[in-house]
Amino acid sequence: MDSYALLVAATLSAGTVLALASLGLLVNEKAGIVNLGAEGMMLCAAIAGFATVVHTGNDWLGFAAGMAAGAVLAAAFGALTIWLNTNQYATGLALSLFGAGFSAFVGIGYVQEKLPPRPQFSVPVLGDTPLLGPALFQQHPLVYFAIALAAWLIWFLYRSRAGLVLRSVGESPSSAHALGYPVRWIRLAAVIAGGALCGLAGAYLSVIYTPLWIEGMVAGKGWIALALTTFGTWRPARVLLGAYLFGGVTMLQFHLQGTGIDVPSQFLTMLPYLATILVLALISRNPAWIRVNMPASLGKPFYPGS
Repeated sequence: MDSYALLVAATLSAGTVLALASLGLLVNEKAGIVNLGAEGMMLCAAIAGFATVVHTGNDWLGFAAGMAAGAVLAAAFGALTIWLNTNQYATGLALSLFGAGFSAFVGIGYVQEKLPPRPQFSVPVLGDTPLLGPALFQQHPLVYFAIALAAWLIWFLYRSRAGLVLRSVGESPSSAHALGYPVRWIRLAAVIAGGALCGLAGAYLSVIYTPLWIEGMVAGKGWIALALTTFGTWRPARVLLGAYLFGGVTMLQFHLQGTGIDVPSQFLTMLPYLATILVLALISRNPAWIRVNMPASLGKPFYPGS
């Protein structure tokens, strides 16, 4: 049973990386912006956070550095796509490629660096509960933050005036503009907020989840996070559930190897990506369902003068 408790704990930790990034991308897409640069932003944030902790020994400064890196790259993406009306998909791909190359260059000197001993967290009383304690209540605070963030986004998007305005910008920016809302600035704020969350995911990856720096260590998680927004039909609770589902698939390969099941490691490594393809293929069989849930102006440029 202890091994299953460890599997649950590892699933929550792995899913947190995907949850933070996919919830950030959800905010972008609710405003009508598609950012394919999540992979690059997460890589730059990972090295920014890791390098900050190496020099300061403070994890929270590392998280702040990661968020700042993600926000700056997202702001550059927003300026290009929202004000200069560059193609969102091409610009996002360029950002992803830039982030991969830039992080590899900056991180050359940090490949052999080691972080200080990682602190252990436990919820008082609950953390000592047999089985449930190690599985659920000895997690890093950012694991609980991701769950709280999803709950807050549900309230924000569907119960607050600001969330209604954000969704209206994603549904019909011309109508929001006619009502006097600054559509471009709202979209830029959503893009920066999404970038900061992707940055937090990248920093969590390099500082807590795998406390080291390796070139390309995000390893496709940015693309999975992007797919999760569609998998979750642009709803925070479903996106969070999908993140932990894919986190569980990722951890399952190590659990199976640990139990001695003779399965080729290459097959186990490809499981998360195979699951992503299968889920997207199944969802795509019902395009009407996607159209009902997808923001109507997703990926479409907005020209205030038109």
